[in-house]
Amino acid sequence: MMGLLWDTPEKMRQLVCELVSWQSVSMSEGEDLFTHKLKKKMEGIPYFRENPDHLYFGEVNWGRQYMTALYRHPDVADTVVLISHFDTVGTAEYGDLEELAWHPEALTAAFADVRDELDEEARADLDSGDYLFGRGTMDMKAGLALHMAMIEKAAAEQWPVNLVLLTVPDEEVNSAGMRYAVGHLLQLERHYGLDYTLFLNAEPVFPMKPGDQTHYVYSGSIGKINLGALFYGRETHVGSPLAGMTSSYISTYLSRKMEWNPAFREVVHGQETPLPVTVVQKDIKEYNAQTPYRTSALYNVFTMERSADDVMDIFEHIAAEAAEECNRDYRRLCSREGITPAFDVRVLRFDELVEYAIGKFGRDYVSDILTETVMHPEWDVRDKSMHITDVLLLNCQELTPATVLLFAPPYYPPVNSSGSPLVRECIRNITENAANKFGLAITQAHYFNGISDLSYTSYTDDESSWITFENNTPIYGEAYTIPFEVMKQFDAPVMNVGPFGKDAHKRTERLHIRNAFEEMPVLLEEMIKHVFVLSRA
Repeated sequence: MMGLLWDTPEKMRQLVCELVSWQSVSMSEGEDLFTHKLKKKMEGIPYFRENPDHLYFGEVNWGRQYMTALYRHPDVADTVVLISHFDTVGTAEYGDLEELAWHPEALTAAFADVRDELDEEARADLDSGDYLFGRGTMDMKAGLALHMAMIEKAAAEQWPVNLVLLTVPDEEVNSAGMRYAVGHLLQLERHYGLDYTLFLNAEPVFPMKPGDQTHYVYSGSIGKINLGALFYGRETHVGSPLAGMTSSYISTYLSRKMEWNPAFREVVHGQETPLPVTVVQKDIKEYNAQTPYRTSALYNVFTMERSADDVMDIFEHIAAEAAEECNRDYRRLCSREGITPAFDVRVLRFDELVEYAIGKFGRDYVSDILTETVMHPEWDVRDKSMHITDVLLLNCQELTPATVLLFAPPYYPPVNSSGSPLVRECIRNITENAANKFGLAITQAHYFNGISDLSYTSYTDDESSWITFENNTPIYGEAYTIPFEVMKQFDAPVMNVGPFGKDAHKRTERLHIRNAFEEMPVLLEEMIKHVFVLSRA
């Protein structure tokens, strides 16, 4: 159709480059301004000039906003929600080329002058001319551009389906944008009499392992949960080491057992979760002659079917084993040195520590600690979680030495729709069209392995699991929440269908030009038309 803003590969390429040029690093001023620029762009579509109330800004926090754009057909209720995020990670790794990270055409050209700095695969892709380099090209402003072009075309051609474009900030940090936006999605559905039929994300293709060149579509999104531990020992002077027990010593036992532990591995539909790793471990002290007696650690765990309840049970079992090994080795040390053992490390959950502190000091005492901690804007949600736990233990030292187990934000519940007839038909359509029209092989993966905001479009676990999460997340209800009640009210399946690229979050992040600007616009349009439009013909 003539006269559309983004109906050719050339126009799509220009759109992506423009979106990338709007710097929107998480927690930056550019992230705050992005939606205002995007709204002006969307107002170039006649449908939204005629229906300005169908463009909506929703407040998140710290000046950030999400945006929805609704194309509504008056005669149908079926609705596809098009989900994307517009924040990116930073650009320090670009070095002298950092200013060009936001200008894909210029950066791609500049890489030709420093091609020896690139790895072999990136050099080959640069020389091929098939890729566009730049921060956010792949993750994920090309996905947003695909959705913008689709909603423009749907409105111009009056497709008999409703589309809600939702784009959010903060996906790269805590997914605050999506967690705030789902409540508005529910209101939108009820206000306009919509029926959400599919949640469709456009995150780019992520490799399953290094060197993987497969183009995937995803019928689910992997879950992620941060397990935290605060280790509290007994302080002493470095000149009298046997009079205490360092928290560093205690922490090594659990961290060693957590790293790559197969007890957390899940295999679903033949796809495996990555093994857990330590993401943070540090002592809470400055350098001096006192031994460290407080250490914190965070462990990343992926999930497919397990709930927060399940994961905490496994974590507690492993922590108990680690504590027993620590106690056993400590007793052997005491025997060797001819001293009487003075300590025994215990393990308790955060909610057990809270109940103990309430019994000792009263509920107001614990509430005041939470309030005072949340008031520190320079601390992130993980720092605040550890600080609350630390203060409670400092005032309940009769429980130490101890390891306190907790959850720390963010939490992404797993979601999967591989059994949905609608999703199966969507996948059949897109894979057949890709092969027939472009000679492109597309493979189904059951879980998007890059973590996505689709996690907040459904929640199927029983209430006890999210209560376990709430009660063991120190800042829950204040500095961090998950809209579990709203999520349970959505029953539409999920998919992730996005463009092919490489090296997300790396200096060599790049987008496959033909796939993003020629293939995916056609494949997405055909999928939506086939499933939601032609089915009524």
